[in-house]
Amino acid sequence: MRKHLILSLAFLFLGATSIATAQINRSEQPQAGPIPSIQLEDPQTFTLKNGLTVMLVENHKLPRVSVRLILDNPPVLEGDKAGVSSLFSAMMGNGTTNLSKDDFNEEVDFMGASINFGATSASASGLSKYFDRLVTLMADAVKNPLLTQTEFEKEQEKIITGIKSEEKDVKAIARRLENAVAYGTDHPNGEFVTETTVKNTSLADVTSFYKTQFVPNNGYLIVIGDIDVAAAKKTISKQFSDWKKSAAAPSNWKKPAASGSTAIHFVDMPNAVQSEVSVQNLVDLPMKSPDYLSALLANNILGGSSSARLFMNLREDKAFTYGSYSSLGSSKYTPARFRAYAAVRNAVTDSAAVELLSEIDRMASEPVSEDELAMAKAEYVGNFVMALENPATVANYAFRIASEGLPKDFYKTYLSRINSVTPEEVQAAARKYFTADKAQVVVAGKGRDVLPTLEKMTFKGQALPVNYYTPMAQKAEKPNYDAAIPEGLSADKVIADYIEAVGGRALLESVSSLRLLAEGTVQGMTINVEITRTQGQQFKQKMSLMGNVMSEQVFNGESGYVSMQGQKIPMQDKDIVQVRQEAMPFAELGMKGATLEGVEDVNGQKAYKVKWSANKWAYYSVDNGLKLKEVTAVDAGGQTMESAIEFGDYEIFQGILMPFTLKQQVGPQAIDLKIKEVYLNEALTPASFQ
Repeated sequence: MRKHLILSLAFLFLGATSIATAQINRSEQPQAGPIPSIQLEDPQTFTLKNGLTVMLVENHKLPRVSVRLILDNPPVLEGDKAGVSSLFSAMMGNGTTNLSKDDFNEEVDFMGASINFGATSASASGLSKYFDRLVTLMADAVKNPLLTQTEFEKEQEKIITGIKSEEKDVKAIARRLENAVAYGTDHPNGEFVTETTVKNTSLADVTSFYKTQFVPNNGYLIVIGDIDVAAAKKTISKQFSDWKKSAAAPSNWKKPAASGSTAIHFVDMPNAVQSEVSVQNLVDLPMKSPDYLSALLANNILGGSSSARLFMNLREDKAFTYGSYSSLGSSKYTPARFRAYAAVRNAVTDSAAVELLSEIDRMASEPVSEDELAMAKAEYVGNFVMALENPATVANYAFRIASEGLPKDFYKTYLSRINSVTPEEVQAAARKYFTADKAQVVVAGKGRDVLPTLEKMTFKGQALPVNYYTPMAQKAEKPNYDAAIPEGLSADKVIADYIEAVGGRALLESVSSLRLLAEGTVQGMTINVEITRTQGQQFKQKMSLMGNVMSEQVFNGESGYVSMQGQKIPMQDKDIVQVRQEAMPFAELGMKGATLEGVEDVNGQKAYKVKWSANKWAYYSVDNGLKLKEVTAVDAGGQTMESAIEFGDYEIFQGILMPFTLKQQVGPQAIDLKIKEVYLNEALTPASFQ
């Protein structure tokens, strides 16, 4: 009887569930639940006599602690010594006047801790049982940094090396021009570090920066973790109370002026395989602004994610780019920037700029939909609630309230204020902060390819003027691409000159095989490339990342395949035509039907452009005949993308002048490779190309 009763109850439960399910109307969106109640504990806060504000947050989930120092100073114009703050930042933490660099680092390592410094910040983290010693070491480095001439010269050389590495970096130069155009180079946000300004700087300048800028006057020390508040307060007071404050440094820059009308600002980058395009304007948007949250939502809808308008337009609809986004800055000291941007194919540079402007203009001219706004709100609410799980959130919010002059309940009412924003308020914020009619369109790209259409670009029926700049953000004349080809010069002559320059036809034809081993880095990981070519038009290229084979191309002279992640894909006829040309140790030896296209600039050198085939061309130096670059047009899902290889550091190897550095770029990804080993005339068998 009991068994039957249990079964009856089970069927009754299932029946009730089915009835309840049937009553749900799944065609209607569920009603949103109530707004979560936000309860934020205030950190334990006190201020030392030198002005340093200390915030303590207890969290005993893990036996760890973190200490963060933020110096809330206004930006400083460094002028002809731009880079002094970078030098100071690099030198900090390399020991103290009381403890040598080696002893300091050894003690930090022994604790399994970390201590790091910036130009106006510092941080430390480690096990809570080492809290007192961690704070003592950090305070010693803050108050008594070891700033020596030896360390200065070492860091100076590192910065100069970094500057040189960015001389041809299209993205880095685009960002430099964006800042210079927005703020002017006489503003802290618009100036940039050069080799000259770094060399202008001395150790005395670094010491002066420390004394005037790295001071506790506007400082906040935030401690989070497994601490006892009373004990922590005692330790911090002991270590930081004698940190001397200084008179506030005077402001040495003027507020930048807004743009009067929309214009294009262009820097020619002959090595660019795609264009960096951005549309920007300055904004006065401190966090305490009444329309701060409306502006954040407007930016989120426009370009805050892969489901926002810019991404859906420029990538999903137009297929111009891998991704397009926007950002909106906020600052209490100086105007910040609104910026919409994308890296796009050369052929659509002008079209992409127009689409960016159009989407910005649409945000200001019409209200957003309820669905778009609801999605943006949900993202902010979700991120906010998730952030509350992090103990650092409480301290960070308290820091912002104190440093930004926000109401005490700013974060406690955050969700309700986000949810109360209307489409009309989003539109009003967009109209105020996104100014398509007074925007700066900044483009870094290959002028020969993009300027003809960019100079004809219009927006809302108005032609846009084009201003030209050097890579150092200085005003320049329009680039001249009409360099004449010397009378009587042909592609055959250019190729013959190259062959002669690298060793002569007889020597090159004696090379039956060529194998190169190269090494580089990608996002901090080591990449190895092995390339083999033979006179029999056999080809093999293997690419390994951190010792694991990622891809392989093999061609035996008749057929071949591409292998990726264990899958082999046979080469098609069009691939075989291309690989046959690349399989020769020196492709120029068998070159036929090439045409001379003109004279172009390649990284500051004049070069003859020789078209090898419909989708491949190369550049040879006008001065010495050496090959500087090869470019291949690649069909990628209906789009034409260019992959390029630049050649440098030519050295003689067994009588042949060969490049020992290669820079390979496909889309936004660039890989710098250095040739480590070269093998000529190896005894290779057909088995090597199976």
